[in-house]
Amino acid sequence: MDNGRFHYGSNLKIPDNILLIFPPPYSPELNPIERLWHYTAELSWEIYEDIDTLKEKVRAFLEELSKEKIVSITGWDYIRSAPATVA
Repeated sequence: MDNGRFHYGSNLKIPDNILLIFPPPYSPELNPIERLWHYTAELSWEIYEDIDTLKEKVRAFLEELSKEKIVSITGWDYIRSAPATVA
């Protein structure tokens, strides 16, 4: 979660089993999805005739990622250790 002001006015109910982690502002390098998208640079990018072909290429690439690979790309120590900070 990015700790944006628009979250404060919402009536967002956070379940007890969900831990919100607020990264520092302006820090996309700490956002796990940014690292995953950076990893997609390994796709052999080319010009596609239509958007559906591109979507299929990206979908197939992402479906081939194992859980272990996703963890190795996105699982930083600060994310894995966060649950211990609230125990």
